[in-house]
Amino acid sequence: MSTFIHLSLRAALCISSFMLCTVSQAQTTTPPAQEIGWWDSAKAKANKILDEGDLSLMVAGHTHHGRNTYTKERIAELNEHTWGMGFSKAIRTKDDNEESLYSMVISDSHFRPQPMVGYAYQWTKTLGEKVEVGGGLTAVMISRTDYFGGFPFPAVLPIASIGTRNSKLMATYVPRFSKNKGNGDVLFLFVRFDLK
Repeated sequence: MSTFIHLSLRAALCISSFMLCTVSQAQTTTPPAQEIGWWDSAKAKANKILDEGDLSLMVAGHTHHGRNTYTKERIAELNEHTWGMGFSKAIRTKDDNEESLYSMVISDSHFRPQPMVGYAYQWTKTLGEKVEVGGGLTAVMISRTDYFGGFPFPAVLPIASIGTRNSKLMATYVPRFSKNKGNGDVLFLFVRFDLK
């Protein structure tokens, strides 16, 4: 793995763990008698995911803007083919749930680059022999040119998946934040393939 990707993923968890440190408990091998703070716990979790996690390729290609939130004219102006790619590292917890770190760049709704790095936790349920579904939360730092002049900002969003442990169709949803039309209500789809 290149140094850039390795450093990007480490930075992603440090930032994302700050936002989502209370969602899941650290699965570290620290003795119970030793108390560690949340920052040290987040760093330990990041290192565990990066050192032990499986490397995956993430490919994005579609974003759906809610038809009741955006006018037909506005949808015609927006990019719903948000091609992009990135990498993730994922591990399984002792309860067989999934924790991951990721870094991705896509073409946003306005055809501009949108880099993002984050942490995701999914509770998983097996459906049959190999297929599983997952649902959880992702804490992500996003940079968009139309928000805060491109300065990265945090978000916590729902995330879901269906597939096998090695390949999954994944989705996240940006809710509508006000009664005004033309913001939020966006479904983002991507696939993840293990590179083992």
